[in-house]
Amino acid sequence: MPKALHLLEAVAARTRPLSIAELATTLGLSLPTAHRIVTALEGLGFLSREPGKRRIIEGKRLVSLGLTVLQVAVASGIRHAILESLAARTGESCNLGVIAGGNLLYLDRVETHWPLGLRFEPGSRVPLHCTAIGKLLLSQMPEKSLAGYLSSGQLARYTPTTITDTRRLREELKRIHKQGYSTDSQEFMSGVVCVAVPVHGPNGQVCAGIAISAAEARLTLKRATNYLPELREAARQLSRSLAGE
Repeated sequence: MPKALHLLEAVAARTRPLSIAELATTLGLSLPTAHRIVTALEGLGFLSREPGKRRIIEGKRLVSLGLTVLQVAVASGIRHAILESLAARTGESCNLGVIAGGNLLYLDRVETHWPLGLRFEPGSRVPLHCTAIGKLLLSQMPEKSLAGYLSSGQLARYTPTTITDTRRLREELKRIHKQGYSTDSQEFMSGVVCVAVPVHGPNGQVCAGIAISAAEARLTLKRATNYLPELREAARQLSRSLAGE
């Protein structure tokens, strides 16, 4: 059992799909032992194979388990309090999200009390290419994963300002990666703007995004970027909490 758990940890922490031989070397296992463990975990749905290849990636069951743990952790205690504090300081709705199954999954949200507040619940899924957190996380994707997403036909148009051209979206993602924050200028919902910054996990990699969203009639996008210091401080607090500090 410990060997299987260590193997799952290695797969979850990898920056690229690994072969069974690479996993065996990393964990100090014999190749037959690594094969046996991988086969068992693959049969249980915790591991899978990279499409068209033999390298090992997370299975649907492992992804589901990770998201469930993260949702429960975020929705309680200090992490939810961080979102509540950010909402109080900005007066706007705040959301925390991650990529899941080709969409943006909201792990937690704190809604504004304004009449035009957005009504999404934790667990809601929204598109990646036209939301501030979604574009932010896309900008951090390895090229191979990004190319797969862009060729998947998911760039649907939601408003007149939605970016549906892959070349334009790539340019937008490069700009986001360079400047360190992302915006949604009425790209998903007409009349709604959003600003997002990254949240880093214990390994230093971007694992989530935190954002504020508001009705454009109340808060212009330019004014919304004035809250970047508050957003970045909340992101730092979330990163420390994820690291167990």
